[in-house]
Amino acid sequence: MDPGRSLDYVTTMLAALLVGAGFVLQQRAAAMEPASRFPSLRLIIDLFRKPRWLAGIGLLAGGDILAARSIGHLELSLAEPLLTTYLIFALLLAVPLSGHAFRLREVIGAVILVTGVALLSASRSAKPTGLSFGSVSHWPAAAGIAAIAFILVEAGRRRSGRRRAVLTGTAAGLVLGIQDALTRQTLEALQGNSFTVLFSTWPAYALAGAGALGIWLTQNAFSAGPLQASLPTISAGEPLTGILLAVIVFGDRIQISPGLLARRGRRAGRRGRHGGQRPGPVPAADRPAGSGPPSAIPPVTPP
Repeated sequence: MDPGRSLDYVTTMLAALLVGAGFVLQQRAAAMEPASRFPSLRLIIDLFRKPRWLAGIGLLAGGDILAARSIGHLELSLAEPLLTTYLIFALLLAVPLSGHAFRLREVIGAVILVTGVALLSASRSAKPTGLSFGSVSHWPAAAGIAAIAFILVEAGRRRSGRRRAVLTGTAAGLVLGIQDALTRQTLEALQGNSFTVLFSTWPAYALAGAGALGIWLTQNAFSAGPLQASLPTISAGEPLTGILLAVIVFGDRIQISPGLLARRGRRAGRRGRHGGQRPGPVPAADRPAGSGPPSAIPPVTPP
């Protein structure tokens, strides 16, 4: 394998490790907050005064930077599953860093979740940025998901402990999935334009709002119960919501078949052995039925 390719894999796993460690430190700090702070902005204000929480944010930021590099150097179907392993790292690191008891079934559950994300990523045919167009008429789907998140938070308000952590964590995962879709919409708005275009388009403002709301919900979930209750629901909700919106808004396709997954796995392996060179045209066997040759890309007409 090419050394550069090996570095990409190491960087991706390091990003997952940093993100996992960051979440552990954040949860440990948030868990010390009184239950009366749920859900309120006072929780975030208090956490900003805690060095442990700030260290967790720093590790998370470092992991996100490395993750962005990985996504730029690896296929998305490889990067996404590897980055999702932060959940496994977090559950393991919570034992020495936070004193949580080690439970094998929780780690096994995390491995199953990561495997599910890998299968979804491998079956997803994402359109390259600039070749898809997120129609405004399709974004009410995100509003519907946000409404579900609101209902989950309200349900969590009426409960306590692990149930509150699970409900609020699920809501956080849904909002973070919306954030992922808005990130893609924002990147498309930047295609062929200067950075100042962000100040005159709605996706950038919506992205900032979704990001802030996602962080707030995540910290409330962390404060409500143990990491083992909140983080798995966040880890599951975010990719599922992001993929759902990618299909509805951007026209991505999900095609699950053993043959297709095997062919994509072999092609990813060939790329690794040949130094990560970009593949040529997609073989006819890997293209959806009825699709034209790879060069026959129809013009994109905004609605």
